[in-house]
Amino acid sequence: MKNWISSYIDAQKKTLDSISPDAVESLVHLLKKTLLEDRQLFVFGNGGSAANASHFATDLGKGSSDKIGRRFRVLSLNDNVSWLTAIGNDYSYEDIFLRQLQNYARPGDVAMALSVSGNSPNAVKAIQWSAANGLTTVALVGKSRGRLADLASNVLVVDSDHFGRAEDAQMGICHLLCYAFMEIPNLINE
Repeated sequence: MKNWISSYIDAQKKTLDSISPDAVESLVHLLKKTLLEDRQLFVFGNGGSAANASHFATDLGKGSSDKIGRRFRVLSLNDNVSWLTAIGNDYSYEDIFLRQLQNYARPGDVAMALSVSGNSPNAVKAIQWSAANGLTTVALVGKSRGRLADLASNVLVVDSDHFGRAEDAQMGICHLLCYAFMEIPNLINE
């Protein structure tokens, strides 16, 4: 058991080490621009990535906003269960994010997909629509990259397709994005 635990931890460290500081910095600047231009940020994913999207929206919308005294307009598209199930039932599960974006999104907003495989059909469809409708697109994906990496204008890849390790790294990236605003004095004034 101890060997397995040590191996798992070593692999997790390798996954975290694969996070590109330059790519994270680029996303921090994108979030700063989104905030200063009063744009909306939509974040979404499936399974563990859905939980990460919800957590990220909470940390950015509350924690980062409270610290800087300006409000991020961030929404996790995973969090309205009745809307998700109505769309999934009446149209298709592939449309659960797309149809919400059609209601809310405007050119200049940001759509951010979290997906270990990079191939979740509902996330792919939402990013395709977003790109075609003037949104800035972001994808946080695992090693295999998938279709999202080809479609999104901003891509951050972690070097693992192990769902647990990749999702832990996704959340680490999301925390980096939020805590940059919480811990770097005057970040929005630079």
